[in-house]
Amino acid sequence: MAHASRLVDLVQSRIEEFLEARASILRSIGSDLEPLDSFSRRFLSGGKRFRALFCYWGWEAVGGRSFDPFEGEGGRDRYPIVSAASALEIFHAAALVHDDIIDNSDTRRGAPSAHRLFARLHAESGWTGGSDEFGRASAILLGDLLLGWSDELLDEGLAAIDDRLSAQAARAEFVTMRTEVTAGQYLDILQERAWLTQPDAEHRARAERVIVYKAAKYSVESPLVIGGAIAGASATQIDALRAFGLPLGIAYQLRDDLLGVYGDPEVTGKPSGDDLREGKRTMLIAFARERLAAGSRRLLDELLGDPDLDDDQVRMLQRTISDCGAVDEIERLIAENVARASAVLADAPLSREARAELGSLATAVSRRTS
Repeated sequence: MAHASRLVDLVQSRIEEFLEARASILRSIGSDLEPLDSFSRRFLSGGKRFRALFCYWGWEAVGGRSFDPFEGEGGRDRYPIVSAASALEIFHAAALVHDDIIDNSDTRRGAPSAHRLFARLHAESGWTGGSDEFGRASAILLGDLLLGWSDELLDEGLAAIDDRLSAQAARAEFVTMRTEVTAGQYLDILQERAWLTQPDAEHRARAERVIVYKAAKYSVESPLVIGGAIAGASATQIDALRAFGLPLGIAYQLRDDLLGVYGDPEVTGKPSGDDLREGKRTMLIAFARERLAAGSRRLLDELLGDPDLDDDQVRMLQRTISDCGAVDEIERLIAENVARASAVLADAPLSREARAELGSLATAVSRRTS
Protein backbone atom coordinates (compact mmCIF):
# COMPACT_ATOMS: atom_id res chain seq x y z
CA MET A 1 0.00 0.00 0.00
CA ALA A 2 3.07 2.29 0.05
CA HIS A 3 2.48 3.62 -3.46
CA ALA A 4 -1.21 4.18 -2.78
CA SER A 5 -0.61 6.05 0.47
CA ARG A 6 1.80 8.33 -1.31
CA LEU A 7 -0.77 8.82 -4.04
CA VAL A 8 -3.23 10.12 -1.43
CA ASP A 9 -0.71 12.83 -0.53
CA LEU A 10 -0.13 13.59 -4.19
CA VAL A 11 -3.89 13.86 -4.80
CA GLN A 12 -4.24 16.27 -1.89
CA SER A 13 -1.43 18.38 -3.30
CA ARG A 14 -3.04 18.38 -6.77
CA ILE A 15 -6.41 19.38 -5.28
CA GLU A 16 -4.83 22.24 -3.33
CA GLU A 17 -2.95 23.44 -6.41
CA PHE A 18 -6.14 23.37 -8.45
CA LEU A 19 -8.21 25.12 -5.77
CA GLU A 20 -5.63 27.87 -5.47
CA ALA A 21 -5.84 28.49 -9.22
CA ARG A 22 -9.62 28.75 -9.02
CA ALA A 23 -9.44 30.88 -5.86
CA SER A 24 -7.51 33.48 -7.83
CA ILE A 25 -10.54 33.81 -10.11
CA LEU A 26 -12.83 34.25 -7.12
CA ARG A 27 -10.50 36.86 -5.58
CA SER A 28 -10.44 38.80 -8.82
CA ILE A 29 -14.23 39.13 -8.58
CA GLY A 30 -14.33 40.26 -4.98
CA SER A 31 -13.61 39.43 -1.35
CA ASP A 32 -17.27 38.52 -0.74
CA LEU A 33 -16.56 35.18 -2.44
CA GLU A 34 -13.97 34.13 0.14
CA PRO A 35 -16.40 31.65 1.80
CA LEU A 36 -16.67 29.70 -1.47
CA ASP A 37 -12.90 29.29 -1.40
CA SER A 38 -12.52 28.50 2.30
CA PHE A 39 -15.49 26.13 2.48
CA SER A 40 -14.41 24.23 -0.64
CA ARG A 41 -10.94 23.74 0.87
CA ARG A 42 -12.54 22.61 4.11
CA PHE A 43 -14.57 19.89 2.41
CA LEU A 44 -11.59 18.71 0.38
CA SER A 45 -9.00 18.59 3.17
CA GLY A 46 -9.42 14.98 4.21
CA GLY A 47 -11.40 11.81 3.89
CA LYS A 48 -10.43 8.25 3.06
CA ARG A 49 -9.87 8.94 -0.66
CA PHE A 50 -11.27 5.55 -1.67
CA ARG A 51 -12.36 6.83 -5.08
CA ALA A 52 -8.92 8.21 -5.80
CA LEU A 53 -7.34 4.92 -4.74
CA PHE A 54 -9.65 2.83 -6.92
CA CYS A 55 -8.93 5.12 -9.85
CA TYR A 56 -5.19 4.74 -9.36
CA TRP A 57 -5.35 0.95 -9.00
CA GLY A 58 -7.54 0.70 -12.08
CA TRP A 59 -4.74 2.48 -13.91
CA GLU A 60 -2.04 0.39 -12.28
CA ALA A 61 -3.98 -2.83 -12.94
CA VAL A 62 -3.82 -2.21 -16.67
CA GLY A 63 -0.48 -0.42 -17.03
CA GLY A 64 1.54 -2.32 -14.43
CA ARG A 65 3.86 0.66 -14.05
CA SER A 66 4.39 0.45 -10.27
CA PHE A 67 5.74 3.99 -10.17
CA ASP A 68 6.66 5.69 -6.94
CA PRO A 69 4.58 8.90 -7.04
CA PHE A 70 7.34 10.89 -5.33
CA GLU A 71 10.45 9.56 -7.01
CA GLY A 72 12.02 9.27 -10.42
CA GLU A 73 10.84 10.41 -13.79
CA GLY A 74 7.38 10.09 -15.25
CA GLY A 75 5.69 13.25 -14.03
CA ARG A 76 3.94 13.69 -17.36
CA ASP A 77 2.87 10.02 -17.40
CA ARG A 78 1.30 10.21 -13.95
CA TYR A 79 -0.32 13.64 -14.43
CA PRO A 80 -3.50 12.29 -16.09
CA ILE A 81 -4.18 9.64 -13.42
CA VAL A 82 -3.44 11.98 -10.50
CA SER A 83 -5.68 14.64 -12.04
CA ALA A 84 -8.48 12.13 -12.67
CA ALA A 85 -8.22 10.75 -9.14
CA SER A 86 -8.33 14.30 -7.78
CA ALA A 87 -11.31 15.17 -9.99
CA LEU A 88 -13.22 12.22 -8.54
CA GLU A 89 -12.59 13.53 -5.03
CA ILE A 90 -13.91 16.98 -6.00
CA PHE A 91 -16.95 15.35 -7.60
CA HIS A 92 -17.51 13.41 -4.39
CA ALA A 93 -17.34 16.61 -2.35
CA ALA A 94 -19.95 18.20 -4.62
CA ALA A 95 -22.22 15.18 -4.17
CA LEU A 96 -21.85 15.33 -0.38
CA VAL A 97 -22.71 19.04 -0.26
CA HIS A 98 -25.89 18.44 -2.24
CA ASP A 99 -26.69 15.22 -0.35
CA ASP A 100 -26.55 17.04 3.00
CA ILE A 101 -28.99 19.65 1.71
CA ILE A 102 -31.40 16.98 0.48
CA ASP A 103 -31.16 15.06 3.77
CA ASN A 104 -31.14 18.23 5.89
CA SER A 105 -28.03 16.90 7.64
CA ASP A 106 -26.41 19.16 10.20
CA THR A 107 -23.00 17.50 10.17
CA ARG A 108 -20.45 16.03 7.84
CA ARG A 109 -17.37 14.22 9.20
CA GLY A 110 -18.06 15.57 12.66
CA ALA A 111 -18.22 19.20 11.51
CA PRO A 112 -21.06 21.42 10.26
CA SER A 113 -22.34 20.62 6.78
CA ALA A 114 -21.96 23.25 4.07
CA HIS A 115 -25.47 24.69 4.31
CA ARG A 116 -25.07 24.98 8.08
CA LEU A 117 -21.77 26.83 7.64
CA PHE A 118 -23.40 29.32 5.28
CA ALA A 119 -26.38 29.69 7.62
CA ARG A 120 -24.00 30.47 10.49
CA LEU A 121 -22.19 33.02 8.32
CA HIS A 122 -25.51 34.72 7.59
CA ALA A 123 -26.56 34.77 11.25
CA GLU A 124 -23.21 36.07 12.51
CA SER A 125 -23.09 38.78 9.83
CA GLY A 126 -26.49 40.22 10.70
CA TRP A 127 -27.82 40.08 7.14
CA THR A 128 -31.50 40.30 6.31
CA GLY A 129 -33.72 37.31 5.51
CA GLY A 130 -33.60 33.79 6.90
CA SER A 131 -30.28 32.16 7.72
CA ASP A 132 -31.47 28.66 6.75
CA GLU A 133 -32.70 29.85 3.37
CA PHE A 134 -29.40 31.61 2.69
CA GLY A 135 -27.50 28.53 3.82
CA ARG A 136 -29.33 26.16 1.48
CA ALA A 137 -29.10 28.47 -1.54
CA SER A 138 -25.39 29.12 -1.00
CA ALA A 139 -24.58 25.46 -0.48
CA ILE A 140 -26.37 24.53 -3.71
CA LEU A 141 -24.11 26.98 -5.51
CA LEU A 142 -21.02 25.63 -3.77
CA GLY A 143 -21.96 22.11 -4.86
CA ASP A 144 -22.51 23.32 -8.41
CA LEU A 145 -19.15 25.07 -8.36
CA LEU A 146 -17.36 21.92 -7.17
CA LEU A 147 -19.16 19.87 -9.80
CA GLY A 148 -17.93 22.18 -12.55
CA TRP A 149 -14.42 22.19 -11.11
CA SER A 150 -14.30 18.39 -11.14
CA ASP A 151 -14.97 18.49 -14.89
CA GLU A 152 -12.25 21.08 -15.42
CA LEU A 153 -9.65 19.12 -13.48
CA LEU A 154 -10.48 15.88 -15.26
CA ASP A 155 -10.11 17.57 -18.65
CA GLU A 156 -6.77 19.09 -17.65
CA GLY A 157 -5.48 15.60 -16.98
CA LEU A 158 -7.01 13.98 -20.06
CA ALA A 159 -5.51 16.65 -22.30
CA ALA A 160 -2.06 15.26 -21.43
CA ILE A 161 -2.87 11.77 -22.79
CA ASP A 162 -1.42 11.07 -26.22
CA ASP A 163 -3.92 8.28 -26.94
CA ARG A 164 -7.10 10.25 -27.60
CA LEU A 165 -9.26 7.11 -27.66
CA SER A 166 -8.20 6.37 -24.09
CA ALA A 167 -8.99 9.94 -23.08
CA GLN A 168 -12.40 9.73 -24.73
CA ALA A 169 -13.17 6.44 -22.97
CA ALA A 170 -12.27 7.91 -19.59
CA ARG A 171 -14.37 11.01 -20.24
CA ALA A 172 -17.33 8.88 -21.40
CA GLU A 173 -17.22 6.86 -18.17
CA PHE A 174 -17.10 10.04 -16.08
CA VAL A 175 -20.12 11.46 -17.92
CA THR A 176 -22.08 8.23 -17.48
CA MET A 177 -21.14 8.13 -13.79
CA ARG A 178 -22.38 11.68 -13.30
CA THR A 179 -25.75 10.85 -14.85
CA GLU A 180 -26.09 7.62 -12.87
CA VAL A 181 -25.34 9.31 -9.53
CA THR A 182 -27.95 11.99 -10.17
CA ALA A 183 -30.49 9.36 -11.21
CA GLY A 184 -29.66 7.29 -8.14
CA GLN A 185 -30.08 10.29 -5.86
CA TYR A 186 -33.49 10.98 -7.35
CA LEU A 187 -34.49 7.34 -6.91
CA ASP A 188 -33.39 7.59 -3.27
CA ILE A 189 -35.58 10.57 -2.44
CA LEU A 190 -38.40 9.05 -4.50
CA GLN A 191 -38.24 5.85 -2.49
CA GLU A 192 -38.41 7.78 0.78
CA ARG A 193 -41.66 9.39 -0.31
CA ALA A 194 -43.33 6.90 -2.65
CA TRP A 195 -42.78 3.64 -0.75
CA LEU A 196 -46.31 3.58 0.66
CA THR A 197 -47.81 3.42 -2.84
CA GLN A 198 -45.53 0.56 -3.95
CA PRO A 199 -46.07 -3.16 -3.41
CA ASP A 200 -44.13 -4.49 -0.44
CA ALA A 201 -42.62 -7.14 -2.70
CA GLU A 202 -40.82 -4.41 -4.69
CA HIS A 203 -39.13 -2.61 -1.80
CA ARG A 204 -35.99 -4.76 -1.74
CA ALA A 205 -35.41 -4.47 -5.51
CA ARG A 206 -35.99 -0.73 -5.43
CA ALA A 207 -33.58 -0.29 -2.53
CA GLU A 208 -30.95 -2.33 -4.38
CA ARG A 209 -31.37 -0.18 -7.48
CA VAL A 210 -30.67 2.92 -5.37
CA ILE A 211 -27.52 1.27 -4.00
CA VAL A 212 -26.23 0.44 -7.47
CA TYR A 213 -26.74 3.83 -9.08
CA LYS A 214 -26.38 6.24 -6.18
CA ALA A 215 -23.29 4.65 -4.65
CA ALA A 216 -21.86 1.37 -5.95
CA LYS A 217 -20.97 2.50 -9.44
CA TYR A 218 -19.56 5.89 -8.55
CA SER A 219 -17.78 4.75 -5.40
CA VAL A 220 -15.89 1.81 -6.88
CA GLU A 221 -16.76 0.68 -10.41
CA SER A 222 -16.46 3.96 -12.30
CA PRO A 223 -13.22 5.10 -10.61
CA LEU A 224 -11.66 1.74 -11.53
CA VAL A 225 -12.86 1.99 -15.12
CA ILE A 226 -11.73 5.61 -15.49
CA GLY A 227 -8.26 4.66 -14.28
CA GLY A 228 -8.17 1.63 -16.55
CA ALA A 229 -9.34 3.65 -19.55
CA ILE A 230 -6.56 6.21 -19.01
CA ALA A 231 -4.06 3.34 -19.11
CA GLY A 232 -5.52 2.09 -22.41
CA ALA A 233 -7.42 -0.92 -21.07
CA SER A 234 -8.75 -3.56 -23.42
CA ALA A 235 -12.43 -4.48 -23.41
CA THR A 236 -11.59 -7.65 -21.46
CA GLN A 237 -9.75 -5.67 -18.81
CA ILE A 238 -12.60 -3.15 -18.50
CA ASP A 239 -15.02 -6.05 -18.07
CA ALA A 240 -12.85 -7.46 -15.28
CA LEU A 241 -12.68 -4.10 -13.51
CA ARG A 242 -16.48 -3.79 -13.70
CA ALA A 243 -17.01 -7.37 -12.52
CA PHE A 244 -14.85 -6.63 -9.48
CA GLY A 245 -16.07 -3.08 -8.88
CA LEU A 246 -19.86 -3.46 -8.89
CA PRO A 247 -20.25 -6.12 -6.19
CA LEU A 248 -17.62 -4.42 -4.07
CA GLY A 249 -19.44 -1.11 -4.50
CA ILE A 250 -22.65 -2.78 -3.33
CA ALA A 251 -20.83 -4.14 -0.27
CA TYR A 252 -19.42 -0.67 0.35
CA GLN A 253 -22.86 0.91 0.43
CA LEU A 254 -24.43 -1.88 2.47
CA ARG A 255 -21.77 -1.21 5.12
CA ASP A 256 -22.59 2.48 4.87
CA ASP A 257 -26.28 1.70 5.45
CA LEU A 258 -25.42 -0.22 8.61
CA LEU A 259 -23.25 2.64 9.83
CA GLY A 260 -26.10 5.07 9.14
CA VAL A 261 -28.18 3.21 11.73
CA TYR A 262 -25.63 1.73 14.13
CA GLY A 263 -22.45 3.76 13.61
CA ASP A 264 -20.56 5.31 16.51
CA PRO A 265 -20.99 9.11 16.28
CA GLU A 266 -17.43 9.58 17.55
CA VAL A 267 -16.18 7.64 14.55
CA THR A 268 -18.69 8.44 11.79
CA GLY A 269 -19.04 12.14 12.60
CA LYS A 270 -22.83 11.84 12.35
CA PRO A 271 -25.49 11.28 15.03
CA SER A 272 -26.34 7.66 15.82
CA GLY A 273 -29.38 6.51 13.89
CA ASP A 274 -29.20 9.42 11.48
CA ASP A 275 -30.66 7.35 8.62
CA LEU A 276 -33.67 6.51 10.80
CA ARG A 277 -34.46 10.18 11.33
CA GLU A 278 -33.95 10.89 7.63
CA GLY A 279 -36.26 8.03 6.63
CA LYS A 280 -33.80 6.19 4.39
CA ARG A 281 -35.55 3.24 2.71
CA THR A 282 -32.42 1.09 2.49
CA MET A 283 -31.92 -2.64 1.98
CA LEU A 284 -31.66 -2.90 5.76
CA ILE A 285 -35.16 -1.47 6.16
CA ALA A 286 -36.51 -3.61 3.32
CA PHE A 287 -35.15 -6.75 5.00
CA ALA A 288 -36.59 -5.67 8.37
CA ARG A 289 -40.04 -5.04 6.90
CA GLU A 290 -40.01 -8.52 5.33
CA ARG A 291 -39.27 -10.14 8.69
CA LEU A 292 -41.29 -8.08 11.16
CA ALA A 293 -44.78 -8.96 12.35
CA ALA A 294 -47.52 -6.61 11.14
CA GLY A 295 -47.64 -4.55 14.34
CA SER A 296 -43.88 -4.03 14.52
CA ARG A 297 -43.76 -3.22 10.81
CA ARG A 298 -46.45 -0.54 11.25
CA LEU A 299 -44.48 1.00 14.12
CA LEU A 300 -41.30 1.04 12.04
CA ASP A 301 -43.14 2.72 9.15
CA GLU A 302 -44.68 5.25 11.52
CA LEU A 303 -41.43 6.29 13.18
CA LEU A 304 -39.02 6.05 10.25
CA GLY A 305 -38.37 9.51 8.84
CA ASP A 306 -39.37 11.44 11.98
CA PRO A 307 -36.62 14.06 12.45
CA ASP A 308 -37.60 14.44 16.10
CA LEU A 309 -36.92 10.85 17.13
CA ASP A 310 -35.37 10.88 20.60
CA ASP A 311 -32.50 8.63 21.66
CA ASP A 312 -34.80 6.08 23.29
CA GLN A 313 -36.87 5.76 20.11
CA VAL A 314 -33.71 5.38 18.03
CA ARG A 315 -32.44 2.61 20.33
CA MET A 316 -35.81 0.89 20.18
CA LEU A 317 -35.77 0.90 16.37
CA GLN A 318 -32.18 -0.30 16.33
CA ARG A 319 -33.12 -3.27 18.52
CA THR A 320 -36.21 -4.02 16.44
CA ILE A 321 -34.23 -4.10 13.21
CA SER A 322 -31.43 -6.18 14.71
CA ASP A 323 -33.63 -8.67 16.56
CA CYS A 324 -35.58 -9.60 13.43
CA GLY A 325 -32.38 -10.71 11.69
CA ALA A 326 -32.10 -7.87 9.16
CA VAL A 327 -28.60 -6.89 10.30
CA ASP A 328 -27.35 -10.46 10.00
CA GLU A 329 -28.83 -10.63 6.49
CA ILE A 330 -27.01 -7.45 5.47
CA GLU A 331 -23.74 -8.80 6.87
CA ARG A 332 -24.29 -11.99 4.88
CA LEU A 333 -24.92 -9.97 1.73
CA ILE A 334 -21.80 -7.88 2.31
CA ALA A 335 -19.68 -11.03 2.65
CA GLU A 336 -21.30 -12.54 -0.44
CA ASN A 337 -20.56 -9.49 -2.59
CA VAL A 338 -16.99 -9.21 -1.33
CA ALA A 339 -16.50 -12.89 -2.19
CA ARG A 340 -17.90 -12.28 -5.69
CA ALA A 341 -15.54 -9.37 -6.20
CA SER A 342 -12.53 -11.25 -4.82
CA ALA A 343 -13.21 -14.25 -7.06
CA VAL A 344 -12.86 -12.03 -10.11
CA LEU A 345 -9.31 -11.10 -9.10
CA ALA A 346 -8.09 -14.69 -9.12
CA ASP A 347 -7.60 -14.88 -12.89
CA ALA A 348 -8.38 -11.33 -14.08
CA PRO A 349 -6.08 -10.01 -16.86
CA LEU A 350 -4.70 -7.35 -14.50
CA SER A 351 -1.28 -6.75 -12.95
CA ARG A 352 -0.35 -8.96 -10.00
CA GLU A 353 0.46 -6.06 -7.68
CA ALA A 354 -2.82 -4.32 -8.47
CA ARG A 355 -4.82 -7.48 -7.82
CA ALA A 356 -3.20 -7.79 -4.39
CA GLU A 357 -3.87 -4.14 -3.54
CA LEU A 358 -7.45 -4.33 -4.80
CA GLY A 359 -7.97 -7.32 -2.54
CA SER A 360 -6.73 -5.29 0.42
CA LEU A 361 -9.00 -2.40 -0.54
CA ALA A 362 -11.95 -4.78 -0.71
CA THR A 363 -11.35 -5.70 2.91
CA ALA A 364 -10.88 -2.07 3.95
CA VAL A 365 -14.07 -0.70 2.39
CA SER A 366 -16.28 -3.59 3.50
CA ARG A 367 -15.14 -3.59 7.13
CA ARG A 368 -14.75 0.11 7.76
CA THR A 369 -16.27 1.84 10.79
CA SER A 370 -16.83 5.28 9.24
